[in-house]
Amino acid sequence: MVKTMAKDLYEIGEQPPVGEVPAKMNAWLIRENRFGQPTSSFQKEVVDIPELADDDVLVYVMAAGVNYNNVWAALGIPVNVIKARQKGGEKEDFHIGGSDASGIVYKVGKDVKNVKVGDEVVVHCATWNRKDPWVTAGNDPMYANSFRIWGYETNFGSFAQFTRVQAHQCMPKPKHMTWEESASYVLVAATAWRMLHGWPEHAMKPGDPVLIWGGAGGLGSMAIQIAKAAGATPIAVVSGDDKIDYCMKLGAKGCIDRRKFDHWGMLPHWKDTVGYNNWLKGVRSFGAAIWEVLGEKRSPKVVFEHPGESTIPTSMFVCDTGGMIVICAGTTGYNATIDLRYLWMRQKRFQGSHFANDEQCYAMNDLALAGKLNPCMSRAFTYEELPLAHQLMHDNKHPHGNMAVLIGAPDFGLGKSAEAPVAVAAVALPADDLHEPKMRHPYPVSAPLPGLEPAGAEPAIHDDGTLVRDRMHPGIIACGLGETLGTAAKTMVDSDVHALVVLDGDRAVGVLSQTDIVMARQGRTAEEARAMTVGEVMTPGCATIDAGEKLSVAITQMMKLRIHRLVVSEKDKPVGVLSMTDIVRKLIS
Repeated sequence: MVKTMAKDLYEIGEQPPVGEVPAKMNAWLIRENRFGQPTSSFQKEVVDIPELADDDVLVYVMAAGVNYNNVWAALGIPVNVIKARQKGGEKEDFHIGGSDASGIVYKVGKDVKNVKVGDEVVVHCATWNRKDPWVTAGNDPMYANSFRIWGYETNFGSFAQFTRVQAHQCMPKPKHMTWEESASYVLVAATAWRMLHGWPEHAMKPGDPVLIWGGAGGLGSMAIQIAKAAGATPIAVVSGDDKIDYCMKLGAKGCIDRRKFDHWGMLPHWKDTVGYNNWLKGVRSFGAAIWEVLGEKRSPKVVFEHPGESTIPTSMFVCDTGGMIVICAGTTGYNATIDLRYLWMRQKRFQGSHFANDEQCYAMNDLALAGKLNPCMSRAFTYEELPLAHQLMHDNKHPHGNMAVLIGAPDFGLGKSAEAPVAVAAVALPADDLHEPKMRHPYPVSAPLPGLEPAGAEPAIHDDGTLVRDRMHPGIIACGLGETLGTAAKTMVDSDVHALVVLDGDRAVGVLSQTDIVMARQGRTAEEARAMTVGEVMTPGCATIDAGEKLSVAITQMMKLRIHRLVVSEKDKPVGVLSMTDIVRKLIS
């Protein structure tokens, strides 16, 4: 009998016999010389099948999930993932992305015990070095120095016919799901699972109210179902009435439309009594909406956060005493503000979370295997449409929910080999329900952050050497500590300045700005405000800069302190003022 020789390369949709590994594979690659828009950055190429370590598994990919991290990989920002890996000793000059997959095991390393050739699997994206001392000591590998996100921080992700994964990443594929459905849920669902179950003291309990931001999104839709399965009471925050039915069918007790409120964003300054009280009115209305959903005056024991900058002040306020706000992203920005009094006096917890460990991934997947986790796949794409899927995500024109792309599966709807163990309500958002164009996703949560170790050559920064004394206003326009606000305000207006240095004798003890005066007027009559002393209203202390310091250092200091001017000193004596206006004037001159 003549044995047929294995082919070196199979076409997309042409599945090799199970266990037969060709020499090469088709893949979507990103290379440095084409970093940019996903539709141009992703290109089809043929590459060698990757070699396996002893604890690795080679999976024939049937379908892959689409996540935002490989939009950033395509752009080459904020991290050049190729250079980052080469710096770590890897040789490949390309990136194969993809951090979600469903497929079939085709080859295993000699130490692999949990899967065998022919097994149908889904893959989670947490990787680490099994010999990492932190891991071998029995600690949570999510905190290990070797932790990486597969398919973003590692190469050979799921956007190829074969992917290389660590054995522990492989979990049983739900038999009642298609290839594309089973490729779409793991990353977001495991992330949600850790957020809701990962800290025992604050884990959900039956009946606990759980507030879930973005209930119709990929993360939120998973969180609703996970909270419901635990017996908790999920309350979804959505961005329109068209998402309410969707979230209710997933198990939400009720929904709150965030568009009916306008108090979002950073907190007003605590001295701004009118602004703070207006914010308080808005956030209390939001809290009342939670009570209305619950039918009783109870606050969320867990707040499931990911918008970040625009919602954290509200989350901190409405979270129950002794409760937890847990956050995994900052889709509206990273600079969030909180009123610390609510954090310490009501003993709340503000917890960060990033993906999940094996135990948490497996527990989440058990829920999927039992038919209690709808993958909430909103759209699936063909292999040829893979760049388009990422471009839609880049342009914020993708639908809510989770997306997948076929890789090895020859058509949609394949891979299902059993009926769902339990009946699950069919859920779908309107076909025209897309993300808001004005909302842009910030840098990926898996972007490496600066650490203690020096990174080598830092990027060149232009600094023309201008000194503070070259731009400052010489001389000090000042007022006394005991002067009335009315007198000080007149000095400001007559001198056409925005702030005065406050003197106690010859010593500078603070700054009085127009903002301080306006805030003092909040909630008071004009007569009451005029009669106040400068010492009651000023901002204590002087933010100073030496006249011989570089202008760039002064700019950094003002940005860090969120102020518009610095007092300039020489030998600790005030000699002038530098304002942002002085700097801007030079830019346009």
